[in-house]
Amino acid sequence: MADVKKIATRESYGNALAELGDKYENLYVLDADLAAATKTGIFKKKFPDRFFDCGIAEANMMGVAAGMAAAGKIPFASTFAMFAAGRAFEIVRNSIGYPHLNVKIGATHAGISVGEDGATHQCNEDIALMRTIPGMTVINPADDVEARAAVEAAIQHNGPVYLRFGRLAAPVFNDPAAYKFELGKGIKLREGKDISIIATGLMVSEALAAAEMLAAQGVDAEIINIHTIKPIDADLIAETAAKTGRVLTVEEHSVIGGLGSAVCDVLAERQPTKVTKIGVNDEYGHSGPAVDLLKQYGLCADNIVKTALSIVKG
Repeated sequence: MADVKKIATRESYGNALAELGDKYENLYVLDADLAAATKTGIFKKKFPDRFFDCGIAEANMMGVAAGMAAAGKIPFASTFAMFAAGRAFEIVRNSIGYPHLNVKIGATHAGISVGEDGATHQCNEDIALMRTIPGMTVINPADDVEARAAVEAAIQHNGPVYLRFGRLAAPVFNDPAAYKFELGKGIKLREGKDISIIATGLMVSEALAAAEMLAAQGVDAEIINIHTIKPIDADLIAETAAKTGRVLTVEEHSVIGGLGSAVCDVLAERQPTKVTKIGVNDEYGHSGPAVDLLKQYGLCADNIVKTALSIVKG
């Protein structure tokens, strides 16, 4: 994996906005004094007249975005996930979700991999919060190719969208020439018969690495990438569960309310199957190097392999 290209999806977000600014003249970007970190500064440099820094006032920024959307613009309101989903939740719910306005929320620095910023900034609850807002689309891309495609898909979708991006550089495994993003459609990355590993975001590349390690031990894992958590691809999830009879979900998010919960909702109705979740187990993170923290919290290929083996052989 050492020679695999790695790009943080927050970088992909900033680059995509700048590239799409020419194509979509009604695209505007707002930030809350974090343009260098969220990478919206790339858009600001190219389109200064369509960029607005709202300062450290995230709730106000969401209100501004709502007003712009009501006036026919396509605003991307950008800040860290903790502030976008957490601090500004009430405004997102009531001023964006309730009137179903065409606001796109670019939430960066999600999950444990924020690293040294510690528990106050490691947002492991944002997917759960955004899933509860009626009509909100929730997207968690896995690599640079998928993140760029997700930004344009969000622009083309009429309605509020929450896009989740990471700080840590992620392996690029999708082929840009062949990749096609379909909102609400998961992607089967690997065929398998012994266990279904359903992953999202940063954990998709870890699931792929785990599948290779499992194959060496005689376990054939099917890998599913769920980039759109709401609306979720219920057909694909039910199909893979029926095929293998064993499901393991993996996410850089709390095991409460995230991908694992969404998968359980689907299977309880469509294909009752035992589900094991890997994620943050109802606890806060803490400060430390991102890669070390991911391993400590079991968000890595080694733990996926260990857990999958216990399910298949136990």
